Amino acid sequence: MTIRALYLCEGTSDMGLRSHIEGIAWDMGREIHVTVPELDRLPNKPGRSVANKLRAAQQLSDGENEFDLVVVHRDSDRERPDERRREITDAVSAVSPGLAHVPAIPVRMLEAWLLLDQVAIREVAGNPNGRVALNLPRPARAESVPDPKEMLKQAIATASEESGRRLQKLQARFPENRARLLQMLDREGPIRQLASWRSFTDDLREALGSH
Repeated sequence: MTIRALYLCEGTSDMGLRSHIEGIAWDMGREIHVTVPELDRLPNKPGRSVANKLRAAQQLSDGENEFDLVVVHRDSDRERPDERRREITDAVSAVSPGLAHVPAIPVRMLEAWLLLDQVAIREVAGNPNGRVALNLPRPARAESVPDPKEMLKQAIATASEESGRRLQKLQARFPENRARLLQMLDREGPIRQLASWRSFTDDLREALGSH
């Protein structure tokens, strides 16, 4: 049986998590089809509300029973992860009662998941053989960084060893480079030390195993 999954992300640069959802299912021997609706292209954008996103996705689908489960990415930002988890559960219960759901809740923001792979950062910076220190946090500290997005942006800039107009052009490509880093994420690498990643993957495996 092919599992039909809906993935609701916070922005287009977060779409790369889809490949990891598929990869985890593949590792379990499960077939999965993941739909990622581009809700920002709708005339009436649903914003960040999980309930509104789910309603909008259902309007684009053939009906609310089309999906077997929904994966919802929601950065914790300044909220506690358990508050975000409750927010997601309440939204799914209100809009699609009984639909299995999997929260993906990076602590503060998803960039914290991308701070642990120096090789990948140097690759997207266009300087894979660079040796300049990037001053990245250890896995135990990654989820305590106040602004992981700014740290990642600075790490890419530092890794590039560029300056002037070349650096400005690189900085302008940050959304694309961030998306590429997410696609390159090593599921079996240091990220496994992050509690938020383990929670997401454990919940996903449990949901896949029940279908």
